[in-house]
Amino acid sequence: MAKTKKETVDKKTESKVASIRSWSLSKQQKFVLGCLLVLFSIALLVAFISFYVNGQWQTDQSAVSQLGDREEVVQNWLGKFGAFLADLIVYRGFGLASFIIVRLFFLTGLFLALELSTKKLKNTWFWDLFAIIVVSILFGFFATSAPELGGTIGYELNLFLQDYIGKTGTLLSLLFGLIVYLIFKIKVSPEKIQSYFDSTKNELKSELNSIKKPQQDLEPESAYNLEEFAIEEDPELDNIHLKTDDSKFEINKEALKPTINHSSEIELNPILKPIQPKQELPLVSPDEAFVIEKAEEEDIIEENLASRLVADFGLFDPTLDLSNYKFPTIDLLKEYSTGGITINQEELEENKNKIVDTLRNYKIEIAQIKATVGPSVTLYEIVPEAGIRISKIKSLEDDIALSLSALGIRIIAPIPGKGTIGIEVPNKTPTMVSMKSVIGAAKFQEAEMELPIALGKTISNETFVVDLAKMPHLLMAGATGQGKSVGLNAVLTSLLYKKHPAEVKFVLVDPKKVELTLFNKIERHYLAKLPDTEDAIITDNAKVVNTLNSLCTEMDNRYSLLKDAMVRNIKEYNEKFKARKLNPEAGHRFLPYIVLVVDEFADLIMTAGKEVEVPIARLAQLARAIGIHLIIATQRPSVNVITGLIKANFPARIAFRVTSKIDSRTILDTQGADQLIGRGDLLYTNGNDVTRVQCAFIDTPEVEKITDFIGSQKAYATAYLLPEFVGEETGINLDMDISERDTLFREAAEIIVNAQQGSASLLQRKLKLGYNRAGRLIDQLEAAGIVGPFEGSKARSVNILDLSALDQFFNNEQN
Repeated sequence: MAKTKKETVDKKTESKVASIRSWSLSKQQKFVLGCLLVLFSIALLVAFISFYVNGQWQTDQSAVSQLGDREEVVQNWLGKFGAFLADLIVYRGFGLASFIIVRLFFLTGLFLALELSTKKLKNTWFWDLFAIIVVSILFGFFATSAPELGGTIGYELNLFLQDYIGKTGTLLSLLFGLIVYLIFKIKVSPEKIQSYFDSTKNELKSELNSIKKPQQDLEPESAYNLEEFAIEEDPELDNIHLKTDDSKFEINKEALKPTINHSSEIELNPILKPIQPKQELPLVSPDEAFVIEKAEEEDIIEENLASRLVADFGLFDPTLDLSNYKFPTIDLLKEYSTGGITINQEELEENKNKIVDTLRNYKIEIAQIKATVGPSVTLYEIVPEAGIRISKIKSLEDDIALSLSALGIRIIAPIPGKGTIGIEVPNKTPTMVSMKSVIGAAKFQEAEMELPIALGKTISNETFVVDLAKMPHLLMAGATGQGKSVGLNAVLTSLLYKKHPAEVKFVLVDPKKVELTLFNKIERHYLAKLPDTEDAIITDNAKVVNTLNSLCTEMDNRYSLLKDAMVRNIKEYNEKFKARKLNPEAGHRFLPYIVLVVDEFADLIMTAGKEVEVPIARLAQLARAIGIHLIIATQRPSVNVITGLIKANFPARIAFRVTSKIDSRTILDTQGADQLIGRGDLLYTNGNDVTRVQCAFIDTPEVEKITDFIGSQKAYATAYLLPEFVGEETGINLDMDISERDTLFREAAEIIVNAQQGSASLLQRKLKLGYNRAGRLIDQLEAAGIVGPFEGSKARSVNILDLSALDQFFNNEQN
């Protein structure tokens, strides 16, 4: 059949559009273009500088109009072309602000040559162009007698603004432009300004207080020894080794010698040693056996690297349905702390001396002690003298806590992998760990894990990242108000920042009904649910049983797929599917990870009991290989809440603060959780060592911003549908006795026939019933033959076409 003219034109148009879309610069072209822009920026810089140095606006002004004349002589270092560029961009353009254009071309060339991300470059272009306009008008306003400073554009724009809003209005507009640039580009905030002035004020107060103390009040014959007072600085990682005895003052011994022959030589004004500002003082300790370690600050990545992942066109890409999906940006999170960890040396010295004195009272000598400062806790590592029993130190936990007046200390004897004993002491002023600092850390952004989770920061100020896929299940426990719900939000946020909606799905169970409701906004992106349910987040404990059994059905189905594909786990299966080695017509599909999150598991057990325990135990034992992982939070995982069978399959445990050692042993199988300080302080174990972590804090507004950002994007048609669970009583032993039918049976039948759709959720909405009664009505309607049986994820079929046929059906039943 001959093609029509219209079809030919359409195909040509499509081919042109495709060719335009596929066109892009090669690596070599980008490098050459980048080098050209860098060299051009250098040429512009030379031309602009000589424009002002040689006074070109006076000497070369007439020569610019006669560039065609080869005999014309110019003073510009770049010749006639440079004179033309300087006249065009500087004199007729933006004046001194034109030097920002040099910076723009230079940065653009570097980004192209080095193939860096263009997102930051776009931001730079916007704010630099904004600065060019503001600076040009500013020079035009203040330097009206020197037009070469503001350029023709700045001068004319200044006059234009003054004609309409006057000099005062123009000045206020320029001031507003500077404020906008400082706040949004340089990130100057009122909080930072206030904190700067507060710190300066405190430093001045401390200086004045120290100056007021007369120098003669110092007692030279006291227990201070200057000869042992020294500073050793480690040029790496800011490690500072400190030598001491009990002194922190410097005494000039030469000043103690008699140098005055007559009383007239005495000066009444004491000469005081100048005091440096507090923040510039090096960390000084009078004890050479006391080492203070400051952890190196980690690299912070401002861009979410997950957004730069590009699929290989030769493989199947599961993200094609949402190919334009954008990962949440890091700036959606709030930065709570202004800087890194601050070291209070006086506090460290005081705690060290108290620890040493307490141990010395019990005749325990210390060979060396080292302090590692963390966000909320400082770890003092002790090396005892030879012959000291470890158990003797460990038994002094309460005595050391009493001497330190601390909220609660924890002794690790010995520290695994080290020949030292650890004493963890809470800081008087803990530093909050923000979720932004954890998500932006290079350790998390560059983590090559299947399901990376950033929990917070350790005592050594390192970002603590673990892989949920290798746990494979997580048990979280702790007293009320100690941070379990914030920890769950941190886990979910970590996965949202790293995994595409096609790669992971969440099944959220929230008996409290308020903790996880914000995630409703991402239902069609990340959540999974049963076909007949309205809300993806399960708040009714009665519905949890069907969801857990549905997950067991999904688990069995996935194991069948793995068996057919002859692979052992979900990672191998998905790689094989991406490589197009599995036929979708045979039932194979890309399998996303499924994460089941249960908040307050104890409440679930109390209401559902054994019906919940069996599917949870099955999932905990078998679901690891097929990508279903469980995160269960409870206040106290006692034997009646989490049985030994379930607990044995949860090697990964997180313990927040608890009230007793018994609770700590119940959670971690060891003590220590009772000595935590709360507010996100936790212990993590995966069957081996116990790690202390300060959980990252993420507030409700931050979660709301992230879910709004994701929810506003294009989504799937529905949430991820789990297989519908068919209970043992469904389809068999149905109610066949007419006298035992529900009183709403006829009304329910009319609703089903009118809608031509048989589902329990429809009856719940129309008749305002509970789930159990609606389910019984559906069973009775099936027994009567009005609706058909379960058909997997499809709705039940309706066997009666209209209400007249339904009336005839009831008449026949009565006869």
